[in-house]
Amino acid sequence: MPRTDAPALQRPSTLQWSGLTIGVAGFVATVTFGVPGLDAPGERMLAIFVLAIVLWITEAIPLVATAVLVILLQILLLSEQALIPLEEVPLEARDLLGTLADPVIVLFLGGFMIAQGAGRFDLDRNLAAVLLRPFLGDARRTVLGVMAITALLSMFVSNTATTATMFAVMIPVLGSLPAGRARTGLALAIPVAANIGGIGTPVGSPPNAIALGALSARGEAVSFVGWMMLAVPLMLVVLAAAWWVLTRRYIPPGTPVSLDLTPAFMRTPAAWVFYAIAGGTILLWLTEPFHGLASSTVGFLAVVALLATQVLSADDLRSLQWHVLWLVAGGIALGAGIGATGLDAWLLGLMAWDQLPIPVLVLLLVATGLALSTVISSSAAANLLIPLSLGLAAGVAADPTLLAVVVAIGCALAMALPISTPPNAIAYATGEVPTREMATTGITIGVVGGGLLALAMPWLWTSLGLL
Repeated sequence: MPRTDAPALQRPSTLQWSGLTIGVAGFVATVTFGVPGLDAPGERMLAIFVLAIVLWITEAIPLVATAVLVILLQILLLSEQALIPLEEVPLEARDLLGTLADPVIVLFLGGFMIAQGAGRFDLDRNLAAVLLRPFLGDARRTVLGVMAITALLSMFVSNTATTATMFAVMIPVLGSLPAGRARTGLALAIPVAANIGGIGTPVGSPPNAIALGALSARGEAVSFVGWMMLAVPLMLVVLAAAWWVLTRRYIPPGTPVSLDLTPAFMRTPAAWVFYAIAGGTILLWLTEPFHGLASSTVGFLAVVALLATQVLSADDLRSLQWHVLWLVAGGIALGAGIGATGLDAWLLGLMAWDQLPIPVLVLLLVATGLALSTVISSSAAANLLIPLSLGLAAGVAADPTLLAVVVAIGCALAMALPISTPPNAIAYATGEVPTREMATTGITIGVVGGGLLALAMPWLWTSLGLL
C-alpha cells in the first residue's frame, strides 16, 4: 500500500519559474559566449555568480539549495575535477567541500547546540522571567526590559528562537493591553530587538558568520571578543534609539502592565550540567584574548561536552538548523571562488571605485546591504555582497575588515517587511503588527542604524585602534 505521508512537490510560482529560467540562461550564455577581459576560470565563476544572484533573489529553489549548488558547480567547473579541464586550476575540490566544516561553521554549530539546550531546559524562558521583573508596572519600562533581554539573548541564541521564546513569555502582557497601538508597539519591540541584538556577536546572525568566514579565507582573523568590540557599541545605541521610537510612537505614558512571572529553573542533574557547559562556553568566548583558544574550538568543545555527557543526544543534533550552516558554507565557497579566479578584480574594473572616497564607498555598501536584505534573506544578501566588498577593499586600499563588517551589520539591520527576517515573520503572524507599521518602524530604525554604521562607526573604530 503506498504511503500517504510522503512530502508533495510544491508547484513553483511564476516568479520562481522566471528566476530559474533567467538564472540558467545567464549561466549558459556566460559560459558559452565568454566575457571580454576574463579568462576561462573567471568566466565560469561569473556564470556561477550570476546564477546564484538570480536564484537567491527570486528563491526559485530554496536558499540552501542554491548554496550547495554553488559548491557543486565550483567543483565541476573550477577544481581539478572540472568536467572541462582548465590549464590552471584555481580551487581544490577538497577545499571547496571543506567549507561545509569551516571553523566558522563549527563556531555556529556550538551556538546552535547551546540554543537547543536552552530550549530543552527552559533556560531562555526562565532567564527572561527573572530579568523582566524589575521592568514591570509601566508599559514603556516593560518595553525597555523586553528589548534589552531579547537583544541579550539574541547575542548568544538564534534570534528566531529568542523571538519565539519572548512571545511565549509576553503573550499574557499583550492580552492585558488594550487593542491597538500599544499592542502593536510591544509586538514590534521583540523582533526589532532580536534583529539588533543579533549583530552583537559572531554567533548572533548568519551575516556575521559569513563575514568572518570570508575574512578568515583571506587571512584576516577577527576574534569573538574583537567582533563584540566592533558591534556592541552600535548595537546599544541603535537599541536605545529603537526603544525611543517605539515607545513614543505606540506606547502612551503611564500605560499599566501587570504580569505574574514565576521562574521555574530545572534542577535535574542534566540541567545543572547544561548550565555549567553553556556558562563555561560563553565565558571562554568572552575571554579568548586571555586563554588563546579560538572561538571555533570553544564552540566545538561545547558540542563534544554536551554530547559526551548525554545532556543532548543525536536527535538534538539532527534537529539543528543545518540549512543555515550550509547557507553560510555556500557563501564562504562563493567568496573563495570570486577571489581565486580574479573575478573580484574584473568586477572592480567595471567602475572607477578608486575615485570614490572611502566614506562614500562605505555608505554605498551599507545602503545596498539594507536595501537588498529588505526584500531577500539577509544571509543571501551577505553571501552576494561580502565577497564583492573584499574585492573592493583590495582595489581601493581600504581595510577589508571594515568593509566586511559594515556589510554584514548593514544586512542584519534590514527589518522593514515580514519577509526580511524570521523574527519579523513571527511578529507578523501574531496578527498584532500590520505590514505598514512594520515597514514604517523598520525603515526608520534601519536608516538610523545604517547612518550611524556608515558615518560614525568607522571613525570610532579607527580612533580606538580596533581597525
